[in-house]
Amino acid sequence: MMKQSLPVLKRSGVSFRYVNCLGEGERPVKERHIPATAKALGAVPPPAAQKAKICVMGFGMIGMLPALMPDYGARAEIRAVNKIFEDALEAAKELVQRGQVHAFVAGGANGAFLRQHLRVPVVLIRVTGFDILHALAKAREVSDRIAIFSYEAISSELEEVKQLLKLDIEQCFYTTPEDAQQRVAELARAGFKVIVGSSMIKRLAEEAGLAGVFLYSENSMRQALDDALEIARLAVMEETRREWLNGILQHLDDAVVAVDLDSRVQAMNPAMEKLLSVSAEWSLGRRLSEIAPELDLESVLRTGDPELQQIQRVGSKTLVTNRIAIREHGLQTGAVLTCQDARVIQRADRNIRSQGRGRSFVARYRLSQISGKSPAILHTRSLAEKYAATDATILITGESGTGKELLAQGIHNASRRRAEPFVAINCGAFPESLLESELFGYEEGAFTGSRRGGKTGLVETAHQGTLFLDEIAEMPVPLQTRLLRVLQEKEVLRLGSNEPTPVEVRVIAATHRNLREWVSEGRFREDLYYRLNILHLHIPPLRERGDDLEEIAGRLLAEALRRHRATLAPEPLLASLMPLFESHPWPGNVRELENVIERVAIYCSTIGEDEILELEQLRNIMPELIGEETGGGVAPAGNGLRSMGRSAELAHIRRTVEECGGNLGEASRRLGISRTTLWRRLNTRN
Repeated sequence: MMKQSLPVLKRSGVSFRYVNCLGEGERPVKERHIPATAKALGAVPPPAAQKAKICVMGFGMIGMLPALMPDYGARAEIRAVNKIFEDALEAAKELVQRGQVHAFVAGGANGAFLRQHLRVPVVLIRVTGFDILHALAKAREVSDRIAIFSYEAISSELEEVKQLLKLDIEQCFYTTPEDAQQRVAELARAGFKVIVGSSMIKRLAEEAGLAGVFLYSENSMRQALDDALEIARLAVMEETRREWLNGILQHLDDAVVAVDLDSRVQAMNPAMEKLLSVSAEWSLGRRLSEIAPELDLESVLRTGDPELQQIQRVGSKTLVTNRIAIREHGLQTGAVLTCQDARVIQRADRNIRSQGRGRSFVARYRLSQISGKSPAILHTRSLAEKYAATDATILITGESGTGKELLAQGIHNASRRRAEPFVAINCGAFPESLLESELFGYEEGAFTGSRRGGKTGLVETAHQGTLFLDEIAEMPVPLQTRLLRVLQEKEVLRLGSNEPTPVEVRVIAATHRNLREWVSEGRFREDLYYRLNILHLHIPPLRERGDDLEEIAGRLLAEALRRHRATLAPEPLLASLMPLFESHPWPGNVRELENVIERVAIYCSTIGEDEILELEQLRNIMPELIGEETGGGVAPAGNGLRSMGRSAELAHIRRTVEECGGNLGEASRRLGISRTTLWRRLNTRN
């Protein structure tokens, strides 16, 4: 069949598209678009509002569209495809694939054929009594002998019309184009002059030399368009909702798949595609049990009961799965499966617990909490108070365990930066590569395994506050160079970044090393040393603070006994322990003292009030304070008596009673024992 050109259909203010496709194998003519004007169409939806997309299929429909478009142009984007049956089906499938149609309109056998083969709704143009009467009236102008075609069935109503109008009407029905063509040829041979039917029947009649009358009226087309418009409107709403949900699913880290009641996949997000190593396009319509049997949703589909937080193994991954029924208007319509990688949950748990520990970069200690009245510590504390009033860099030196971080926190809390972050890091606790990223941060993609979105370094985190660099001597030399730039230029450069970030931060560094010797040995940069040693504080070791030992030990012992809910009085216990404490050099300083007292408090919380702590028990508790050569007299632990030798204990009791003027109540209070126990000890010793 030769290709025929159809005129461009125009009507003022009408938005109309058509595709003219005639003849097998011919390429479709390019779509034509005639813009609508707002004046002709009235209110136009905003650009974001999607119009309903309707496609009219068939030969005879185009002629009626221009008269109808003013009523539908503002609400729908209507196109016409001048094809029928297989050709129409091919064109329709292409439109569906491109997402350019929500509903089709077609008539007769062509409409029934498309409805059978398309998943998009097809609205059939219904023939009304008015259509039949109008068409018969036109046909009667040609001949009183009229043939009228209908698809698949003969109308009983038409028989009544036939009697009413006294017309010779031949009813014909067909199921395929071949049937129709054969029947038209038979009618022509029988002497019929006019045939009424669909656009295809009209064309076949004209090809056979007969007059053809189109059966459908504008009213029928209008009703079909109204029905299609409502269907399309619902389809647009559903499509919008689906796109909204898909937009959410696309950005979820959890793997998600939804199925219908037949367990066929309806939606799948990229995370699930990656997990199952399949594409969503391939999976749609397939049963989930065929794709991943271990993840099937049959149980939930059968019972409707959710299955939450199930641990499953899929390939090499351990997953936490949730299966939930999907309900619409109270009826179950499917089910959804979500999968989370157990490792991701573990990482999140670690992060939550880490944040829950309160690492909000707050300094807890104050200078007033530094115990001691020795001249050395009083001098150090006085200098610290003066240094806190400045923003200069401070270098704190002292042996391990002397309380360098406590002093740094006290300085921060006494400074104008007290409301800003106090960020501490031990430079000796990280390998070089990790320490660099912790201090200076990094941009996304700076190295393999870097966090999405990058990470803020501790230098930036301490902005406006204090950065405490403990064990600064352990910092690798390459990082010393980067730290020097931060101190000099007041800016930090993240790993993988080309743009430095300005920072305003006070640095307090601490070390137990002799930095002067390290500089001379080339193990520490000289320029960095002088940058850090602007203000210097030295904390003396505990062995040089003899006057402070009892005060520090007393505070630590009282706190430890209270923490472990021991019922012993701290004063007598401390008095009995001091001889041992004073004879020890305390190489671990206050930290070592705190550890020893912690052990004593734990043990004392497990013994009764009247039990005696023997030498061997003390040796097990404090081996560093009591060696093998220690004699029989043991300093008291517990209530001031429990580790003393028998004779030493009796002497101590009598001396205490004498000091109390014979008042046994006062003596028992000082000794930390009951009056009954005191009376028994005095009498058993006599």
